[in-house]
Amino acid sequence: MPLNRREFTKQSAVAGAGLALTGVVGALATAPEALASDEPQAHGHGHGHGHALGYGPLVADPDGMLALPEGFTYRVITHSGVTRLESGEFTPSNHDGTAAFAGPRGATYLVNNHELKGPRSRWEHPVPLTEGLVYDPAASGGCTVVEVHRDGTVAEWVGIAGTSTNCAGGRTPWGTWLTGEETEDLAGKNGMTKDHGYVFEVDPRDARANRDPKPIKAFGRYAHEAVVIDPKRGHAYLTEDASGPNGLLFRWVPPQGFEHGRGKLRTLADDAGALQAFKCIDSSGRFVDDLSRATRIGTVYGVDWVDVPDRDARTTPIRKQFTDGEVTRSRKLEGMWWADGGAYFVSSYARDESPGASHDGQVWFYDPKRRTLTLKVLLGVNTTPDEDGAFDGPDNITVSPYGGLVIAEDGEGVQHLFGATDSGRTYPIARNDLNDSEFTGVVFSPDGDTLFANIQNPGIMVAITGPWRRQPRR
Repeated sequence: MPLNRREFTKQSAVAGAGLALTGVVGALATAPEALASDEPQAHGHGHGHGHALGYGPLVADPDGMLALPEGFTYRVITHSGVTRLESGEFTPSNHDGTAAFAGPRGATYLVNNHELKGPRSRWEHPVPLTEGLVYDPAASGGCTVVEVHRDGTVAEWVGIAGTSTNCAGGRTPWGTWLTGEETEDLAGKNGMTKDHGYVFEVDPRDARANRDPKPIKAFGRYAHEAVVIDPKRGHAYLTEDASGPNGLLFRWVPPQGFEHGRGKLRTLADDAGALQAFKCIDSSGRFVDDLSRATRIGTVYGVDWVDVPDRDARTTPIRKQFTDGEVTRSRKLEGMWWADGGAYFVSSYARDESPGASHDGQVWFYDPKRRTLTLKVLLGVNTTPDEDGAFDGPDNITVSPYGGLVIAEDGEGVQHLFGATDSGRTYPIARNDLNDSEFTGVVFSPDGDTLFANIQNPGIMVAITGPWRRQPRR
């Protein structure tokens, strides 16, 4: 049922009034000057200073890999070309989206995407073609499962192989990983022997469940980024990283009577349920063509959903199946995380290529109950990206057990992991001292003691520990 103007105006007023501190994240800051760490209030280093913001300034790493606040340490979990899988091959390269799961006897399972596009010959360390786990033997990407034990030992094996450009994805409520292919290559293009641009399910605990990989075609074929599942309604929300025209936010509505669970998605018919793209209206009832039009924190849009004509995009990419005025778009829809009864998602680096106002990244929150979209974070333009201190280009995100968000930066210049409090004050957590590669796969361990993250190139997973504490909301 379309959201009428009267209903939306009423709901947006309620949503706007509740912006301050309604959820884990609340309304996050926007001013460019708020992007640098608050030095006067960041000297506690986690040692008894309960009201300090963040964990203090970053200390350069003598080993030249990861700068962290005083009192924090890291260790390398996997390193492409250095560490090896249980089968003997080197860890694949180009680490990306990651999820963490509780394993037996205090261990942590991590499912790690490897964003490798095109034929295997392009890459020195593609995902090995493990028998029974291969979708397309010509493709170089996939996922590995990493088991980290309490004693520090690590084991790694292939979860799925023969997929392409595995960028982001999402953890399901039933404890599996959904990995998305950020490509639209059909069989015959870039050396592929099968169609790509799908979502696949990977079970970290049961290798048998991953045999004979089957794409979830009901979720559509496009340049997938992240996906989350609404545990109450069963809807899936999915982001698309694409341009020319800009990409879309999708919702998949399950067919009547469908119940989620381990292995259930692979039983779906290719056209099961309804795949829909979002369409936003502002409080005056005007259509919003692109999310970059929003330039103020707290902006609230009403959301309608429009059915996708051809979800498998045999002749025309899904985003091109809509004319102007039918759907809302955004350049580089990226990471997504389910919390507070809705979906937080990123509209990343846009700058002058956006059809609307220039910006260096947004984080939005979709409330499925109110059918509203609220702008939570708007990063100002970073005019000196090669200097340490400001952040741009948000990509992978997670909601922190210590309050607010933790964001992986994929912007210009210096690359960081940074936190954002409910009131929007930001603080550094880590800096890439190795190279200019983006951070990816940011996720806390199930017990909240360890923050895992990746340096995408060459492909390094690190575990960060230290005096974590709840961050002030203001």
